[in-house]
Amino acid sequence: MFKCIIESDIELKLFGIEHADELFNQIDSNRLYLRKWLPWVDTHSNVEETKEFIKSSRQQFVSNTGMQAGIWYKNELGGIISFHNMNWTNKNTSMGYWLVEKYQGRGIITKVCKTLINYAFGDLGLNRVEIKCAETNQKSRAIPERLGFKQEGIIREAEWLNDHYVNHVIYSMLSKEWLQK
Repeated sequence: MFKCIIESDIELKLFGIEHADELFNQIDSNRLYLRKWLPWVDTHSNVEETKEFIKSSRQQFVSNTGMQAGIWYKNELGGIISFHNMNWTNKNTSMGYWLVEKYQGRGIITKVCKTLINYAFGDLGLNRVEIKCAETNQKSRAIPERLGFKQEGIIREAEWLNDHYVNHVIYSMLSKEWLQK
């Protein structure tokens, strides 16, 4: 079981079925805020779908192909951070994250990302971590920029978001760059 204490009031842990109601309630009560950047929000409509997401994320962890961890702030679930598509042949992965509106601006995501990047390069022995953000999502883009990631380019019309395509900015960090910091 993966569990990580970032600070006294920030903790990461894998989801269990027992978290389904809390996760769904956070998505549902923050739907208008989250839908601006997360295309799946409008179609995620009940607790059963949340349970399926949790089961799928547990399977990713067991098969070592990804990880979805809940971000708890002051003992309340506030978001998710993920490793997507862990590629063991090339030793790379991409990270994704979201946080409910009321916890924005506290440095939570930056701290959580930093800890998971240390985990990726140290414990997992990965060589490359990518973060992709919608080009106009300045809050999300600030995270990799703050952490010293290199902007590699723009992926044009990378994602259908509600009623239009959005470009993604791709950032990367290499193990040798991270360890030199």
